[in-house]
Amino acid sequence: MVNKNTGLFSGVMSGALWGLDTALTGIILSSSPFIETPKAILLAPFVSAFLHDMFSSLWMFLYMIVTKQLKQVIKALKTRSGKYICIAALFGGPIGMASYLLAIKYIGAGYTASISAIYPAVGAFWAYLFLKEKLSKRAFLGLIISITSVIILGYSPDKIENSNYLLGFGLALVCVLGWSLESVICAYGMKEDEVGPTQALQIRQLVSALFYGIIIIPMIGGIGLSGEAITSNLSILICITALVGTASYIFYYTAIDSIGPVKATGLNITYCIWAIIFDIVILGSDITLKLILCSILIIIGSIMVSKN
Repeated sequence: MVNKNTGLFSGVMSGALWGLDTALTGIILSSSPFIETPKAILLAPFVSAFLHDMFSSLWMFLYMIVTKQLKQVIKALKTRSGKYICIAALFGGPIGMASYLLAIKYIGAGYTASISAIYPAVGAFWAYLFLKEKLSKRAFLGLIISITSVIILGYSPDKIENSNYLLGFGLALVCVLGWSLESVICAYGMKEDEVGPTQALQIRQLVSALFYGIIIIPMIGGIGLSGEAITSNLSILICITALVGTASYIFYYTAIDSIGPVKATGLNITYCIWAIIFDIVILGSDITLKLILCSILIIIGSIMVSKN
């Protein structure tokens, strides 16, 4: 029971903190040097994601030193489980997030958010297929309610660019594939207890940051902008945001390990609501009837998924 309660609490916290991370990232992307030139605006999401994971990896490195887990991380990298975590990192970080950001470019944030919200359902399918997890009828209904509510909430037809719809739609589906596989592969990797949640997260963030830094950022010509961002006043906010994101990931991976990927993603999906709440609190955004209704339905759906 303690393990289950820890998992449920961790799932809720992962969503809340990722919502805060999203709101803070919105502030970062609308600040200098990310808005100074058209090229900077285009590269901003990729550079921001790279710096986020890089600083997050450093935060995790400090955490590993303080909790004396560094040796276990090095040892874990050599295990079969550690290799699965590395694969999960590529699916969740560069593949999932890069596809998400590119999809936003082609079909807009509303459609991309709507499509990507399907990832828990796809994750449930992978968990059923590979981990032999079963969903009760109530949990399945809760998952449908949550996903449908997020789709309604994110639906913004005015933001779509028709000429690039098929490309953007395909990229959003790649994002769904990446995020759904990440949770299931991580769960499989941690199943044998060779790698703990925090050790898995250190490996995940390190692999993601290295992949961004060595391959994606040089490939898109973002080295200069990355340097500008690190040396600007914005670096402090990026560091803080990465810390919030790291805490969210720790809770998310703990939830995956404690209650499984299906329930963990069912609670984590509430990040969209938390993001809007923090947007209202921090930036003073308006509250709409659609927001209130969808918020209630997403929370109800998430409880149905997480409760046996």
